Amino acid sequence: SQERLVYICICNAIRECELRRVARLVNGDAEAAYAALGKRPNCGHCLSDAEDVLNEERELGFMAVRAA
Repeated sequence: SQERLVYICICNAIRECELRRVARLVNGDAEAAYAALGKRPNCGHCLSDAEDVLNEERELGFMAVRAA
């Protein structure tokens, strides 16, 4: 699988692949995911996109478990 190197949060240099990895380990919103990465939102413009990535990854994980 090819990791996505797209930056979701420019202020904290958080990449999509990092958020996807954290989504499988941490419940909660984007701020909780950032905290798990040792970061805090700065300007906040990324939070909506971060939430989308987290939700998508969690949904994919749920679908994989159901298919097994």
